[in-house]
Amino acid sequence: MLEYFIIFLFGLAIGSFLNVLIFRIPEGKSIVFPSSHCMFCNHSLQVFDLIPVLSFLLLRGRCRYCGERISRQYPLVELLTGLVLLPFYHKFGLSTVFFIYSILVFTLVVISVIDFKLKIIPNKITYPGIILALILSLIFNHISFIPSLLGIIIPAGLFLLVALIYQKGLGMGDVKLVAMIGAVLGWQYTLLGVVFGSIIGLIIIFCLMMLKKFKPRQQIPFGTFISIGTVLVILYGEEIVRAYLGHFL
Repeated sequence: MLEYFIIFLFGLAIGSFLNVLIFRIPEGKSIVFPSSHCMFCNHSLQVFDLIPVLSFLLLRGRCRYCGERISRQYPLVELLTGLVLLPFYHKFGLSTVFFIYSILVFTLVVISVIDFKLKIIPNKITYPGIILALILSLIFNHISFIPSLLGIIIPAGLFLLVALIYQKGLGMGDVKLVAMIGAVLGWQYTLLGVVFGSIIGLIIIFCLMMLKKFKPRQQIPFGTFISIGTVLVILYGEEIVRAYLGHFL
């Protein structure tokens, strides 16, 4: 159990850094300078202010220096990152695949939150992600280069076609997102992740409409749902496909 606790702590620490990316990338700010500071009083934060989750709890969700409320996004992203790493570690162990998929998951967490909040998927994330995924396909054996390349072309091509036909649906950010995911997983599992994400999205939207929390013309953060579907495919895609084929064949 100790190794799972260490992985969880590692995820919490990474989640703290992901919060920096989530807040600064959409605003075009440097992710290095200035150092961590309060968004209200600009006071530099000390080490004891930056302990993932724990600092938020000890400070009761308020800045130590000005008393303004700290966004609950901070502990939620940290917890999410820590928790999502656990099933990945359980399935893949401390392997190359674990680290590659973890990088993808970290990227998806950032994209999911930004898309959920702002309805955008920044090119500063997807473009480097695509390039890095192609490079990793040449170095490691989680996927070879040609399937990685096809993983970019096929999902992105299909999404681009849909985006051109139905201009108020998918955005170009979604096109680049599936290209990035496809470069890591290949086109088959990427499209399966889109299916899973679409089903989850429809269920959530339907529930929100029943509660009158969602308007029919409201913009949908599809990137968030694609990301959720992708995580499910990585963890359980093979089992789901086998169960489906076993049931109908």
